[in-house]
Amino acid sequence: MNGRTKLGILGGMGPQATQVFYQFVLDSTDAVRDQEHLPTIILSDTQIPDRTSAILSGQTEALYQQLLSSAKLLEHCGCTAITIPCNTSHYFVDRLQEEVGIPILHMIRLAAGVLARQGKHRPAILATDGTIQTGLYTRECGALGMEAVCPDPASQKLIMSIIYDEIKQGEAGSREKFAHVDRAIREAGCDCAILGCTELSVFSTHHPLPPFYLDAMAVLAAQAVTACGYPLRTI
Repeated sequence: MNGRTKLGILGGMGPQATQVFYQFVLDSTDAVRDQEHLPTIILSDTQIPDRTSAILSGQTEALYQQLLSSAKLLEHCGCTAITIPCNTSHYFVDRLQEEVGIPILHMIRLAAGVLARQGKHRPAILATDGTIQTGLYTRECGALGMEAVCPDPASQKLIMSIIYDEIKQGEAGSREKFAHVDRAIREAGCDCAILGCTELSVFSTHHPLPPFYLDAMAVLAAQAVTACGYPLRTI
């Protein structure tokens, strides 16, 4: 099976995040030689418009068509599964899946499933305004009996600042801003939180976070490895 499978990564929506996601895939694979790793094609389309701006403005069709073109290119190149590390782009995944003949792994659905199996009930969703306002995590968590909690406006403003003013600018991200968010969501009664933006995954590589936080991108990386028939690293 391994010799016939090939992972496609539709990236470029934050080049640094794409790099971190591929490293997650490498780190998740139980491999000691180059030949034991998962064959991967990374399509880093850095010209894809900002997903949050497009969704909030309602101007989504050009963005969708660009995502579809990239997904079809990965399929044409022989990929047998596609991952999209960008959380906000999952606004389009179900529609994309209708037009693409290979599986597109649904990061948001997978992350919600992990928390449900852990017995969590009230996850905080740390994500962009676009992901929050489209209710992507709210729907997936609700379908599994969980009550997703969106941060209060002040905390959300800090999250967006970490994402856009810091991580996207090549900085490590403010621990002080994140600490404010952490206090707020715990005081709101959340029993866990999802890092629902790839830039927050990058933040966590600079500032390791406790198990209270589930990194959706790390979940996607592990699922990509197993979906392609490769063994997961357990230590």
